[in-house]
Parts: sequence; C-alpha cells; structure tokens
Amino acid sequence: MTQSQLLPSNFDEFLDARKEGFIAAKEFKENGGRIAGCLCSYTPLEVLDAAGFAAIGLCGIDNETIPDAEADLPKNLCPLIKGTYGYALTQKCPYTYFADIIIGETTCDGKKKMYELLADLKDVHVMQLPQAQNRSYAKEIWREELRILKQTLEEKFQLTITDEQLREAAEKRNRYRQAVTSMYALQKNVPPVLKGTEIMVKLLKGTFHFEIDKVSTGIEQRVIEAQKAYAQGERPVHQDEKRILLTGCPAGGVIGKVATTIEDSGGVIVCLDDCSGVRTMKQMVDTETDAILNAIADRYLRIHCSVMSPNEDRIENTMEMAKEYQADGIIEIVLSACHTFNIESERVRRRAQEMGIPYMQLETDYSTTDVGQIQTRIAAFIEML
Repeated sequence: MTQSQLLPSNFDEFLDARKEGFIAAKEFKENGGRIAGCLCSYTPLEVLDAAGFAAIGLCGIDNETIPDAEADLPKNLCPLIKGTYGYALTQKCPYTYFADIIIGETTCDGKKKMYELLADLKDVHVMQLPQAQNRSYAKEIWREELRILKQTLEEKFQLTITDEQLREAAEKRNRYRQAVTSMYALQKNVPPVLKGTEIMVKLLKGTFHFEIDKVSTGIEQRVIEAQKAYAQGERPVHQDEKRILLTGCPAGGVIGKVATTIEDSGGVIVCLDDCSGVRTMKQMVDTETDAILNAIADRYLRIHCSVMSPNEDRIENTMEMAKEYQADGIIEIVLSACHTFNIESERVRRRAQEMGIPYMQLETDYSTTDVGQIQTRIAAFIEML
C-alpha cells in the first residue's frame, strides 16, 4: 500500500462522521480513483473531470483548525484561508489528506501566499488568474492557464486529455449547473417552495461527492419532489416571511450562524448570490464550439468575484436578481479580513439604496463569539422590512 493510501496517524481520535469520510476517500483511492482538491469557483472542473479526477472542494468552513493554522499564518486573515490551511496541516480533512493534487488560483493575496505554505504539505498547482475581465489580453491569458493545467496533469499523471473528454465533462457540468439553477428557480414562487437553508446545505454536501452525475440526479429529483408537493398545497415557507437575497463571501462556513438565523427570524433566503450560487451557476460552457478548451476557459473568466477590478457586472447582476427573486432585502456576508468584498460592499450598498432595496452588511468569521450580535442585527433588519 502506498503512503497516499494510508490513514493519518491520528485517525483514531476522529469522530465517526470524519472517520467515514476518510474511509470513503481511502477506498476511492484504492479502487484507482484520483482526487483533485479545489479551492475556488474559478477552478476549471471540466479539465479535472476529463483527466479522470474527482474534483472535491477543500475550503475550510469551520473554526476547528484555525488555532493550528495561526501557528504559521497571521491571525488577521480570512477564516476560509486559515481553515483550509489548518485542515491540511492537521491532516483532519480526508479529501485534503488523500488529494493527489490541489488546484489553487491567484484570487486574493491571502490565498495565493497561503498556497506557498500549502505546497510544503501537498502538491499544489497555482493558476494565474487575470485581475480584470475587460482587458483585451485577459481572455488569452486565462486560456493559456488552462492549457498549462491540462499539460501539467498529462505529464504529471501520464495521461491524455482529449477534446471529446473535455466536451463530455462540460456537458455533465452544465447539467449540474442547470439542476442548481432549477432548484433556486423554485424560490421565485410566492411563497418560496423550499427553505433556503435546505438548498444551501444540499449544495454544500454535493461538493464532497466523488461522482458529479449522482449529485446532479439527486438535485433534479429533489426539485421534482418539491414541485409536486408545492402543487399539492404544501407550504414549508409562510407567505409573510421576508424574502432575502444573500450575497458576498462564500457562505458555507456561516450557514448555521447567518442563514439559519435569517430563517429563524421571519425571513427566507430566496437567492444565494455567492461564488457557488445563482450568479455563477447560471453561466454555462458552450459545448457546440470546436475549441472546447477555450470555451471552458471563457466560461470561468466570466465569473463575477470581488477580486476583479472593475467588477460592475457583479453589482448589476445582484440588483437584477434582487428584482427577479422579489427580494425584500439584501444581506451581504463579509468574512473577516476579506478586503475585496469588504470594500466592494460599499458599492453594493449604494446601488441597493438607489434601487430602494434595504441592505445590511454582516462582517463575521467562523467563531461563535458574535452569534448573539448577529442574531440581534438580523432580527432587527428583518423586522423593519
């Protein structure tokens, strides 16, 4: 048995749920599977799929390993970055531990410098992301980065990635994106068909699955079930609950603290506008073009993120979705020390004010120290809607 298939030395200390994750990843590797860790929505998943990798999200979403990470990283750093590194350092995440390669990207400064330390622990390939989408050379730079990634995987793992495999992978990923957008489309109903937290948890769990087709099927089936129940008169959300668009930083680590509080305080999340939400998932790959690798690259470069400057399209898209989903208010999550979203939130606030949409920014982290304050602020915001 190779070292990459052995369990970590502290395995016996883990809780049962984590042990199950390690065993599942170990069995996947023993059956010939390869795992690629992903840390951003800019990661071109189709290239990894076409190479035969299971692309698994590795972003830290809790506070457990942050104290360990702070032995190497500054305390005043985004909790997502510290959590991600901490899980690699402590070997407590099965997918990081068993990853054959981790794909990083030069989004924020904190992440790209963290990758230099992460590379001491795991094999890391960093993609150089353009910092503006409106430059004439940006598209070609990003296309070249995908070519480099493709070549790196082929050489490192002695495989060949064909256009046919890329096209098939793009079709599967488009199916998944369509399933996600269909699930969120249920929230356009008045009242919404589902609790927003159910959608968020289901999608978060899907990022840890080895087979994208099974994830897509599960979402599609849930949409059909929910539509049928709604047609039969079931209303899990009361019509008086206030409709909230949730935007800003990745929300996976604050579902309990923020999203659940919203829905326990008379609100319902009708639209998730973070990097795993509607604004990203509604963008598809053109699978009909001959240059399929370029089409994949172009799709990812269109993603709206606060690391881009200017980033007017993200703000306009948020306002359009607020209208489309009939949002009563916008709540923006800013993870502590995420300077790009924190600064950009002021422009979102101004635009929301112009449109007459109530707006609130919540700056928080993965700890529980501000739970009471968050609950009070959310309750007050929803009460005044």
